[in-house]
Amino acid sequence: MALVDEAGTITAANPALHDYLALPAASLPGRPLTHLTALGLTPHTAPGLPEVFKGRRHHLVCTRRIASPRGGETWAELRLEHLASVRGALLTVRDTSLGHDLRARLRTAEREDPLTRLAGRAHFLDRLADTLEEHGLRGGRGRVGLCVLGLDGFRHVNTAHGHLVGDHLLRAVAARLARLAPLLASAHGEAPVLARLGGDEFALLVSETTGPGQLTELAATVLRELREPYDIAGRRLAVSASAGVAELRARETSPAELLRAVTTALGWAKAEGRGRWALFDSARREDGAHQDLLATALRPAVRDGEFELEYQPLVALADGTLHGVEALVRWRHPRFGRLAPNRFIDVAERDGSIVELGRWVLRTACAQARSWQLARPGARPPYVSVNVTVRQLWDSDVVADVADVLAETRLPPSLLQLELTESEVVGQTGRPLRALQELSDMGVRIAIDDFGTGYSNLSYLSRLPVSVLKLDGSFVRGFPFTGAAQGAEPPEAETPEAEPPAATGAPTPGAATAAPGPGPLATPDRSAAPGSRDREAASVIAGGPARSTTAEGRPADEVIVEALVGLAHRLGLTVTAECVETRGQAERLRAMGCDMGQGYLYSRPVPPERIGLLLETTGRCPGWPTPPPS
Repeated sequence: MALVDEAGTITAANPALHDYLALPAASLPGRPLTHLTALGLTPHTAPGLPEVFKGRRHHLVCTRRIASPRGGETWAELRLEHLASVRGALLTVRDTSLGHDLRARLRTAEREDPLTRLAGRAHFLDRLADTLEEHGLRGGRGRVGLCVLGLDGFRHVNTAHGHLVGDHLLRAVAARLARLAPLLASAHGEAPVLARLGGDEFALLVSETTGPGQLTELAATVLRELREPYDIAGRRLAVSASAGVAELRARETSPAELLRAVTTALGWAKAEGRGRWALFDSARREDGAHQDLLATALRPAVRDGEFELEYQPLVALADGTLHGVEALVRWRHPRFGRLAPNRFIDVAERDGSIVELGRWVLRTACAQARSWQLARPGARPPYVSVNVTVRQLWDSDVVADVADVLAETRLPPSLLQLELTESEVVGQTGRPLRALQELSDMGVRIAIDDFGTGYSNLSYLSRLPVSVLKLDGSFVRGFPFTGAAQGAEPPEAETPEAEPPAATGAPTPGAATAAPGPGPLATPDRSAAPGSRDREAASVIAGGPARSTTAEGRPADEVIVEALVGLAHRLGLTVTAECVETRGQAERLRAMGCDMGQGYLYSRPVPPERIGLLLETTGRCPGWPTPPPS
């Protein structure tokens, strides 16, 4: 420290200042402060000095890099503060070299990842912003691509081998990416900018891209190279990586949006398995956002009565009489319109609301079946078939729910059928199997839906209390063309008035079973409308894609169906064929001994009053094939 008078002359200084400037003791008093050139306090560099000396300014603070007389440089904070008591000012010099060095190291750490020596996250985001700004000004045509990689199972490496091995692995991955980068240069010769975003995530930024294909090819190349084993600390480790890819116009995105897009794509890739890449698709993200909205609204929708049931006839192939109906749920969403099950069943299963929704469907369907029974005393009542998922068997007491509903509605158990898809039933043991057995013992029918879709081991049929097999519709669609050539016309579609048409089939998760209503969530029905299968078959006659045939020349699908029907009957089971759309198909199924049919030939799913009207009249569905005279 030193005292300075109004004229700027040093009147006193402590030994520490003499030592700091490497000057002899007591040599500073009497010297003008501006003569201490090492401090850089001159009227040119500090024009406010006289103002402080005379008290017209309270203080002045500045930082100076000082060449030490002992060699090297130091950083110091100089503070000059007016003192009215001595009619001058007090100079304080504080060495800040340590703090300055620390800030410099922190700035370096922000720019460079200390573990891998690649660019750090903060520096990478700055580069990304600069790249987008630069290419966004090039007539709006500049494109930028980003690929983010995440190591698969990196947490297991840390757990099994320790964090030190994990750090070595990250360095090895970074080194491999650095060697690979020059080989991934864009068409303009620029290598991707590499960075470690944190954890096990790495990024590659590519400017002046030529399209999404360039980025997906880059991702595939990188993933292939990263799969090669690593020699780490005497261990040979093999790890894979997943990648998210996004390629957009620079002027149409921002650093945060592009990073969010590629992170979303990385999540898709990891969800699909190891060692994969996924290209960002805005429509897919939008669909995911819609599913989140639906998940939030599902439980309130059940309580608010936004769901309704339609019923599709299950018809005896022998005479066309209606024996039962399948209950199919629809959601009248206040914002998105009328939604088919394929839009919300998977969502309901994921968040567990399928249990509450399933109870509502069961109660509503059983009450409706009971009303049909009471409306026609003495007549054979139709049974109702309700879809159940395995998650319901695990997460709720389905047996108790069914017993309560049957008691509440007074519906005989024989008039209730529960359907589970074959893919869900195979391999089930424990609680689900016990629940199905208890339901069967109660008198409820158990049906296997989509039967025959890829499971060659049929031993589970002997272990499950199954009453009905519902043949997957793909078999019936495989029958050769049986339309006008045999004098049978495609059926007229029965569509409920003022309602969008609904497709055939059970509302199994992931399957489209109804044409959705208006709204951003609506998607085209993946099931063909009546007549569309006939057009497909006509293309076969005209030389289009042909179906497989057996050595005897019979269509393979017919042979398979005939064998499955025979197997089911030997096991004491009845068989229902789905997706029956032409009279020719129905005739062939009846000739094979198939018991029941379901499909557009008979009816689309319709409101319950249409089923009631049918029961009150002939009890037969329009379009049934007339059996030959006995």
